[in-house]
Amino acid sequence: MKALCIFSGGLDSILAVELIRTHGIDVTGFFFDTPFFKSGIARKSALSIALPLKIINITKRHLEIVKNPEHGYGGNMNPCIDCHILMCRIAGEMLDKEGAAFVITGEVLGQRPMSQNIKALSMVAHESGLGALLLRPLSAGHLPPTIPEEKGWVKRELLMNFHGRSRKPQIALAKRLNINDYPNPAGGCLLTEKGFSRRLKDLISFSSPLLATEIELLKLGRHFRINAGTKLVAGRNEKENELIHSLSGDQDIILTTISVPGPVVLVSGDLSDLSFEISAAITAAYSDAEDGREIPVRITGILGEKTLITVVRDKNEFRQYMI
Repeated sequence: MKALCIFSGGLDSILAVELIRTHGIDVTGFFFDTPFFKSGIARKSALSIALPLKIINITKRHLEIVKNPEHGYGGNMNPCIDCHILMCRIAGEMLDKEGAAFVITGEVLGQRPMSQNIKALSMVAHESGLGALLLRPLSAGHLPPTIPEEKGWVKRELLMNFHGRSRKPQIALAKRLNINDYPNPAGGCLLTEKGFSRRLKDLISFSSPLLATEIELLKLGRHFRINAGTKLVAGRNEKENELIHSLSGDQDIILTTISVPGPVVLVSGDLSDLSFEISAAITAAYSDAEDGREIPVRITGILGEKTLITVVRDKNEFRQYMI
């Protein structure tokens, strides 16, 4: 018999896998990849426990719920309940293809009060279409019996009844199962971060459809909304400068300082003269040049190449544009 695990790579999902394996059931892990959470930790953890892991990109379907989640957002732009429903739905769609009988997750009742309470867990099971084929081995003792338990595929008494935010029960179980290599708890999802969420909300408001490069740029630099049609991203260091330049498109322009070190600035959208002047001024303000000095700013891109001479102004003058 085989089960599918929605596998984040954290301790909870590792324990869920090992609990099911103790019943002689094969487990295959699935990591659902989007621009907002990546598979590095999952890959490493899967390797450490010899778990077959498949990486599935769900960006297109996930973006739809990020833009318009039926069950709303968490503290920022994180549609956790809708996200869990989507992942469980996709895992359910894979059952027949994978020759698997049910789906497991490492969710713990009460660990996240908004998305892992009794009501939310029940909602995910029902709306994903999995129903009683969704088993949470770490909190099974607090939840209604599932089909794998009722049919005797797994023994309910060998599953856990963890509840709440404490990590002590998981750490104790890991020690008992001789699991020593696991990552420290971390958020992992960019949608839970305040700054990233603010940038994403702005992007959704002014850009449709969302492009992959636009989302990648949200992870870099300082962001400015010059007007409804013009967005500016300024690098904060050499590495960001290189990445921002690599993400520029044929319709974008790049601004750089010539005589002093400074940011690579990418401008996309409406390239009016007003936007040019403000963009050059922001480029100069975040360079190493002293306030009040005149410096040249090189502009390259779809409109060819030219140089503007601009006076370095105080950064605070541009706070009104910062996202």
